[in-house]
Amino acid sequence: MTDEQALRLHEKTPGKITVEGTVPLESQDDLEKAYTPGVAAAVDAIDADPSSVYRYTAKGRMAAVISDGSAVLGLGDVGPEAAIPVMEGKALLLQELGAVSAFPILLDETDQENLFETAKKLHPMFGFMMVEDIASPGCFRLEQELKDELDIPVMHDDQHGAAIAVLGALENALAIVEKDIEEIEVVVVGAGAAGIATGKLLDAAGVDDLWMVDRPGILTPEMDDINWAQRDIAALTNPDCREGELADAVAGADVLIGLSAPGIVSQEMVESMAEDPIVFPLANPRPEISADDARAAGAAVVGTGRSGADNQINNVLVFPGVARGLLESRATDLTTEMKLAAADALASCGEPAKGSIVPSPLNKSLHDRIAEAVADAARDEGVVHEQE
Repeated sequence: MTDEQALRLHEKTPGKITVEGTVPLESQDDLEKAYTPGVAAAVDAIDADPSSVYRYTAKGRMAAVISDGSAVLGLGDVGPEAAIPVMEGKALLLQELGAVSAFPILLDETDQENLFETAKKLHPMFGFMMVEDIASPGCFRLEQELKDELDIPVMHDDQHGAAIAVLGALENALAIVEKDIEEIEVVVVGAGAAGIATGKLLDAAGVDDLWMVDRPGILTPEMDDINWAQRDIAALTNPDCREGELADAVAGADVLIGLSAPGIVSQEMVESMAEDPIVFPLANPRPEISADDARAAGAAVVGTGRSGADNQINNVLVFPGVARGLLESRATDLTTEMKLAAADALASCGEPAKGSIVPSPLNKSLHDRIAEAVADAARDEGVVHEQE
């Protein structure tokens, strides 16, 4: 695919999404039922019982994709208008893979408090909010503030979509090399939104030996040149303040997960890892080390974030099914247990015996299985709105 081909696709419609009605509008009777005077009956019903909004409107199947364009893909702070194609793409994937109606909302706002207040005010129309491509560490605070204030689930996909995809892929990679998750040493390179969330979910899944590495080296809670989110994950993963560079962390490790920058992992680092190492260089568009170089250096299992490559570990494997599961269960939150259930569902769709640790994201049964797992976990935890 060339840039010119991609531009022609975006120009054709233009854009990738539209809004379509779900009821007929072919007669006067249709008009009276869908609009005035018939619409008044739905208004009165919701006014009398606010919970019936899920019964009489699209709220229960509608997602908002919210961004300020401050951390788009590998392109950085491009602003809200340049971020529209990405958010349109997310909305398209939610619709086509998850059967979830979604609308991109780009906010021209640089003040963190104003961003939160504006996003919060959007909740009446949506049963789910997906926060996208907002710079770290502000993205952590925005998500938490929205979760604290709203009674609908909020998911920062750059964090949790990535973390769930990594954990699901790792479960199958470990089956190939016959190692237990409680006994492995894992290095996560890149302590941004995706890296920190991945570290937290791996910890919840049972990984006891986990090192977070960023530009200053192995993160310790005593470092001065890191932000509060990095300090929190350092306190969780490295309370003893082990110090060192990336090469020091990688030596002897079983798993290397790259969510950082291109070309920073060498073949020598992979060679220094434990027997049958697992290497996930997920930086896009250029990984920390190429898949071929990682394999040549002895990696037993390799997964990348690149479309079209084998074992593509990408958020698109996860967020359509998670969104549908949250909406179908009328969940009020996205919890750690739901994320673990989603990762298990993802792993169940891979074929580790054939070396395939994740399925194609175009496999719709994958998203069905994740949706079911998330919805079941939400109901089991009781983190749902009461339903008639």
